[in-house]
Parts: sequence; structure tokens; C-alpha cells
Amino acid sequence: GSGKTTIAKAIYKVFYERFEGKSFLEKVREKKLEKLQKQLLFDILQTKTKVSSVAAGTALVRERFQGLKVLVIVDDVDDVKQLRELAGNCHSFGPGSRIIITTRNERVLKEFAVDKIYRVKVMDQEEALELLSWHAFRSSSCPSQYLVLEKEVVNYCGGLPLAL
Repeated sequence: GSGKTTIAKAIYKVFYERFEGKSFLEKVREKKLEKLQKQLLFDILQTKTKVSSVAAGTALVRERFQGLKVLVIVDDVDDVKQLRELAGNCHSFGPGSRIIITTRNERVLKEFAVDKIYRVKVMDQEEALELLSWHAFRSSSCPSQYLVLEKEVVNYCGGLPLAL
């Protein structure tokens, strides 16, 4: 992909210590909501909590996180329902809390009424060539015998860091 999860992980590592509670919910679209709610509750409260249903989990999140300053990263969301069941209406959390969402579908963010949207841009050709050179040759530039091949690879990958 374009590096959304990598950026979210970097943000988490830099800022997590500033929050009373923190959770990184990875690959949300692939997991059941009850399991994600249990993980969220455990990550923030540092204790196992029984979640009997999605509705009960949502109520627990609202009740137990009220007033807590939390950092929650919700990665790879593909349905606004997932956000509503995990983050409620965002007023469930205390002042200074931050919810960061990664998704391929901007409609999900708009339906959830997200304040700010950051769009990850693909790399330009020069940046992509340098990244590929660092990975392939441990240098910022490519040996001359591979220049043509390097440009073909970069063009094929379309500036996506993960593909490079």
C-alpha cells in the first residue's frame, strides 16, 4: 500500500507515552468486533473484560473510557460500523484524546464525521528510485548497470513504498 499503517505505527511510537491509555487495533476489517472491543478494553484498562455482545462492548467503552485521555489507532477500517462500535461517538473519551483511523475508503471517514483527513501521497520518481536503491544496494544511488531496470521497477510499482 501507500504506507498508512507504517505512518500510524510511527505516530503511535512517538506519542503513546503522553496518554493515560493507548491501543493500536490492527487490520480491523479482518477481525470480529467483539474481539477488537476486548483488545481495546484490555489495552486501555490493563485488565481482561468480558464482552458478551457488540452492544455490551460499545457500552463498556463509553462507560470505562469517559474522562480518560487515550490514543487509539484503528487500522484498516472498511466500514463505518466498525468505528461506531469501537470508538462510539468520540465523546466517550476524555479531553486530549486522539483517535487515528487508517482506511482505503475515504467515505468511511466522512460518514464518521472525522475532523481532519490526511491523504498519503505516493512517492515521486526520484523518491522511489532512492528508496529502491537503499533497499537493493544499500546506497542512495543505483549502480550504472542497473539504471534501466531500476526505472522499470519504479514505474511498475507506481510510487507505492510497499511495492518497492
